[in-house]
Amino acid sequence: MTSPVALIAEDEPLLADALRAMLAQAWPALHVLPVAPDGTSAIAAIARSHPDVVFLDVSMPGATGIDVARACARLARAPQIVFVTAFDRFALDAFDAAAVDYLLKPVEPGRLARTVARVQERLSRPGADTLAQLLTTLRAHLDAAPLATRDTDGTNVGASTPSSPVTASVPREYLQFVRASVRDEIRIVPVEEICFFEAADKYVVVATADGDLLIRTSLRELLPQLDPSRFWQVHRSTVVNVGEVVSAQHTPLGRLTLKLKRRKDRVAVSRQYAHLFRQM
Repeated sequence: MTSPVALIAEDEPLLADALRAMLAQAWPALHVLPVAPDGTSAIAAIARSHPDVVFLDVSMPGATGIDVARACARLARAPQIVFVTAFDRFALDAFDAAAVDYLLKPVEPGRLARTVARVQERLSRPGADTLAQLLTTLRAHLDAAPLATRDTDGTNVGASTPSSPVTASVPREYLQFVRASVRDEIRIVPVEEICFFEAADKYVVVATADGDLLIRTSLRELLPQLDPSRFWQVHRSTVVNVGEVVSAQHTPLGRLTLKLKRRKDRVAVSRQYAHLFRQM
């Protein structure tokens, strides 16, 4: 009997290695191909090696995980697709109900075990459902997603401001906590303990009174998940917990900064958001 074959497409080597190690525990018979570090490489590897299952990061250079999945849909023998991402906004419910699965980072062993069971069950009865169905579901969720998350200019994500009509018109449940890392430790941080978020490349710094942690997502992806009555965007790269703000003050150079209750560093406010603090 031929061993099932998997491909991991992930641009973060440490995360790819961690997933490979977890798969070795959850599915010892699985043969995992060399990691594809970007979407373009993933498409080429899938066409060349015909894996049975592909674990796709959604946000990758070259081509996104969605692009890779669409490319797979054109193959005569499409692999099972499992998306692996830090972003649970769009399709978690859809993929929980669908044939293929959707894992959130950091991947938990128990959750991965359930994913493996699902994939094994699908592989045991090929043709039960199609990748096209998955993509249709995902596209429907993307189309229904808040416009703010697809704002293309990258400078004004309206969902973060209390007055945003987009935010006000979309009922939703907001994040109650975040899973953030510091060194090799994952901590569960209630949002009320967060002083501010600050973008840092592909990560976001979670600033608390006890120190800084990291989450692997973009500020743009995070914004729609935050309660706009608590978290205000005050700069292109910064979202502040307004409950932590003591005062807003102008520097001698005319720049506006915020003094926080539990942090010594001050938070800069860009001119675009200065109107939020005119009455303070």
